[in-house]
Amino acid sequence: MGDRGGHPGGLPRDGRQPRGCLGGDGQECVERVGVAVGPQQRPADVQPELEAGPVAGLRAFLALWRGIVVESDFRAGCPVLAVSVEEPPAGEIPPELLAAAEMFEDWERLFADALGEHGVAPEQGQGLAALVVAAAEGATVMCRAKRSTQPLDQVAQQLEGLIAGVLDPSS
Repeated sequence: MGDRGGHPGGLPRDGRQPRGCLGGDGQECVERVGVAVGPQQRPADVQPELEAGPVAGLRAFLALWRGIVVESDFRAGCPVLAVSVEEPPAGEIPPELLAAAEMFEDWERLFADALGEHGVAPEQGQGLAALVVAAAEGATVMCRAKRSTQPLDQVAQQLEGLIAGVLDPSS
């Protein structure tokens, strides 16, 4: 799904996971599409860096994405995003869309909590956390289109400066 979209027609026919999915323990399966939607990477993958601080966590999160797109020769993307952009049937909220929303919320909560632990007000932390996740998703898509890590590198630089600027220096 990460490189072919979330629609069942875009899935590999040989039973393998799409290149956008990395697998691993705790992976959430969404039976409706027949493969694991995600997580592409789990919040626990950057937890140690986030405990060191929001800037370190941001660097780890974006480095993880950078590695994914480079190692896949710019073919892998986020399976959570792929499911999210598929048009659901009218009047229906498919289970994979609910799982995608939950994954985005997990990442946002993780970053918002780290920001809060370093003196950022809750409302501002939640907004910055949404910005981090949305920017990483968008930059990953741009990397695929441009076949370059430049979008992720630019987003990393801007977000790092933004986050460093709101942190309480005494925390």
